[in-house]
Amino acid sequence: MSKIKVSKIKVSKTKTTKAKDEGPRGTAERHGSGEDSVSLPPPDEPGLWLNRELAQIEFNARVLAQADDPEVPLLERLRFLTIASTNFDEFFEVRVGGMKQRLAAGSSKAGPDGLMSGELMSRISERVHRLVEEQYRLLNEELLPELAQMGVRLLRRSVWTESQRSWIRDWFERQVVPLVSPVALDPVHPFPSILNKALAFVVSLDGKDAFGRTAALAVLQVPRVLPRILRLPSEVATGPYDFVLISSVIHAHVRELFPGMDVRSCHQFRITRNSDLWVDEEEMEDLMDALKGELPGRRYGDAVRLEVADTCPEGTAAQLLSYTGLEEADLYRVNGPVNMNRLAYLIGEVDRDDLKWPPYVPGAPLRREPTRSIFEIVRERDVLLHHPFESFNPVIELLQEAARDPEVLAIKQTLYRTGADSPVVEALVEAAQNGKEVTCVVELMARFDEAANIAGATRLQAAGANVVYGVVGYKTHAKMLMVVRREEDGSLRRFTHLGTGNYHHRTAKFYTDFGWITANETIGSDVHKVFMQLTSVGRGIRLEKLLQAPFTLLPTILDLIRFEGNEAKEGRPARIVARMNALTDVGVMYALYEASCAGVEIDLIVRGVCCLRPGVSRLSENIRVLSVVGRFLEHSRAYWFHHCGEERVYLASADWMGRNLHRRVEIAFPIENPALRERVIQEGMLPYLKDTRQSWRMGSDGTYKPATRDGTKPLRAQQVLLEQLSVLGRAASPLDNARRRKSDRKKKKLRKKKS
Repeated sequence: MSKIKVSKIKVSKTKTTKAKDEGPRGTAERHGSGEDSVSLPPPDEPGLWLNRELAQIEFNARVLAQADDPEVPLLERLRFLTIASTNFDEFFEVRVGGMKQRLAAGSSKAGPDGLMSGELMSRISERVHRLVEEQYRLLNEELLPELAQMGVRLLRRSVWTESQRSWIRDWFERQVVPLVSPVALDPVHPFPSILNKALAFVVSLDGKDAFGRTAALAVLQVPRVLPRILRLPSEVATGPYDFVLISSVIHAHVRELFPGMDVRSCHQFRITRNSDLWVDEEEMEDLMDALKGELPGRRYGDAVRLEVADTCPEGTAAQLLSYTGLEEADLYRVNGPVNMNRLAYLIGEVDRDDLKWPPYVPGAPLRREPTRSIFEIVRERDVLLHHPFESFNPVIELLQEAARDPEVLAIKQTLYRTGADSPVVEALVEAAQNGKEVTCVVELMARFDEAANIAGATRLQAAGANVVYGVVGYKTHAKMLMVVRREEDGSLRRFTHLGTGNYHHRTAKFYTDFGWITANETIGSDVHKVFMQLTSVGRGIRLEKLLQAPFTLLPTILDLIRFEGNEAKEGRPARIVARMNALTDVGVMYALYEASCAGVEIDLIVRGVCCLRPGVSRLSENIRVLSVVGRFLEHSRAYWFHHCGEERVYLASADWMGRNLHRRVEIAFPIENPALRERVIQEGMLPYLKDTRQSWRMGSDGTYKPATRDGTKPLRAQQVLLEQLSVLGRAASPLDNARRRKSDRKKKKLRKKKS
């Protein structure tokens, strides 16, 4: 990231020691004994904030760095490379697409950081170009050569054997030729509509066809039904894992698609398009129908990025830019496959445990005899689940048991992302078919999961469930499940599950999240009230325990931050530790600056975007920001306030972002049971603060550096949690293997020395 001068932040001095508490736009002064204290600049001072888009790019740089880490297994390094590619795709489809739209509409409003859209686009282009260059360097100079040494080969055309060429040619004629439709560019054949992120080729031609026509260029779009990588069968492969790219196959046989013409060159390219959906929720009559109409257009939105092979001539690339309406800054020349994320196919095809993370079995916190009801267990005690170290199955089992239990009368649940063939949806369908009152609040606007959510909602409606889409203008992002059951004494009891992550059985295996199952009556009553809000209309309601956005969540967070600041001013211990995916809300960040100036020790574990500047003298010198990037995607949201030693701990669905706190329905729930509260701190906070292998420390200019390793005990937070919570004993980690290799080298040197 380009450095932004921190000197722009001016911190004024004052002689007073009186503490002020005027909210996020007020003034916070350091408590002292007559010495100079600190007065914060106003929140509209651009130097206080970092740019969100540039911060998001830096998160992707940290993901990319995992592909360069020799302690990470080789195929997992390749996985990180493909994840970085997918992240960049979404960044261009959504963030860059939105910025280009605003620029085209004439909007020039600067963000909180003061960067205008034009300057920001230039910085994005400069930084992403460097990172893309690093991506392909890692692929070509490190990962592919190392994989080849391990018997996993991506074969170039130049090394194909005769038998391989024959098999590939036969496959091309049988599988490719009947499907492709090359388009020659001439007055009656304009530039075709290329699907978003589809693999395509631009072909330079010479000569005349049977009609006497000439065409200098042709475009060939590769149908998406064709595999992007082929595994060669054993009869022609020369190694255990030989693969070829479909781009190599087409390149080798492209002349057959233009008979009689002279093919001068052939180069792959890919167009990324604006994929953000927009529907007028106030004008439409049915959100699902409106979304169904919008989804196909996502494939053909305005172009925002053009990727071409680095061997593509300048003139040809310029023509592609002209056809797509893009500029030189939007052009990315790559030395390898333009759709790098397709290389993830290799990871599933290669059966080599030594090249992947060691397998593990998630812990089973609800081990019980088959005849014992899950309701009986939860009636006795609350259950805290820590995924993926502990299994997500108890949540599915809760739903399945509820669907079949004749005493269960009703189930209510929010669904944000569920995935295809979801066992959660299956259980809800079964419950509805069994006569339960099933109510589902489905968020259809969950980006890139709209189609899956529509399919799930349609199935639920067909089964007789009551399906609603929440509140117009507010995404329902809260993760809530409530089961109403008739107990033996005839009373009704609510069993609830609240979580920080989605009800998605697959992502629960590699996203870190907390879930809480309880029969607490007050929590059940609060959850019931929120569901009433989402499915009907009414005035504001008072919740006893839960914090809800867009109502009480933000004010309570600000109050808790200010409380710590007041404690610090009085010379008492004060501390805040918060863990989230992103921190962008100006009000919250300003309150954190105030607390830092008051002397509060603040640790922020922010996986991705952080727009606050830590470590600035007399402003945020008490704030530390770290980001952990490892085997699992960090997704938990947890807040910990010292609060006079009472330790207020909340788990939440919400990040500290403007959209979460102001424009979404979110829930934060207190963990008041001392044992469970201690678990959240000991598992969800402290290991991450001590991590020396997968954590990155943020500087005041927005750059990140790996945690210091010299002289510190090696510690990977995620590995520690795997060892503590998984069913199986500790498996050998990449770090263990590295230690073993280092020990072996030392022993070898010692033997040589003795001899």
